[in-house]
Amino acid sequence: MKAVFMGTPDFSVETLKEMLLAGYEVAAVVTQPDKPKGRGKELSMSPVKEFAIEKGLTVLQPLKARDEAFIAQIRQIAPDVIVVVAFGQILPDELLSMPKYGCVNVHASLLPKYRGASPIQWAVIDGENESGVTTMMMDTGVDTGDMLLQKSVPLSKKETGGSLFDKLSVTGAKLLVETLKGLEKGTIQKTPQEHAKATHTKKIEKSLGELDFHKPADELECLIRGLNPWPSAYTKLHGKTLKIWDADVVVGDFAEYEPGQVVFADKTGFTIKCGKNALAVKELQLEGKKRMDARAFLLGTRVETGERL
Repeated sequence: MKAVFMGTPDFSVETLKEMLLAGYEVAAVVTQPDKPKGRGKELSMSPVKEFAIEKGLTVLQPLKARDEAFIAQIRQIAPDVIVVVAFGQILPDELLSMPKYGCVNVHASLLPKYRGASPIQWAVIDGENESGVTTMMMDTGVDTGDMLLQKSVPLSKKETGGSLFDKLSVTGAKLLVETLKGLEKGTIQKTPQEHAKATHTKKIEKSLGELDFHKPADELECLIRGLNPWPSAYTKLHGKTLKIWDADVVVGDFAEYEPGQVVFADKTGFTIKCGKNALAVKELQLEGKKRMDARAFLLGTRVETGERL
């Protein structure tokens, strides 16, 4: 089976790697154009491009997937299947209908739940007990195509956006290979999604990480984990941005304190009153400083009971 692979971020690399290990012919790798990065604004390659170059694969980087010149390139390759994993562009009808086996997408949720661009982080933010991966046939909608295979993945108590990202990347890669084998053999049943049950994820913005201590502690604890490692949850301490990387829920009413006030502080850590219960901060990072545990942080920064963040 001759394939064209489309993907851009780290999440996509594992699937491309697994396809090569399984012996599939990847005739071309399509990824987003190089982008300026850092203070020097030097052009930076996507993780998928870096891996493809390392493996000696042909790389295509169209500004738009609908460009006629790009479509002509894919037509000349004549792939049996196009595999899409977090590519970052909408494919035109001409590409969707071109391959014998169609365009197969790896989506990091149990569709129709969590359609959209940020299913991994929102699964953690929403306090889900499980997430997973769905392979599906692509159509003109966003994550609306017929489902092929699904694999669920349980979330651990301290699951973060980053750790779930890694789990689903590996799960998705293996599921994609299983899907391709099933398509070749004709053993996969296409299942239409129940669109009425669909949920949609919002784009993750940095502003989402600002902690509102009027909200319940368990909700904030999920937010902290979901936004770890990017863009991170944060508040203000002594006029500086304080990122909170890990915290535990402490049950109690702490009626004498207002949300955002420190209800307990000693050399081992400090606890912040929330709308319901409180958060014991375990790992944090003050603006301009390294990430560290609360005990190490308090060796150099004073935090007192009653202080407001």
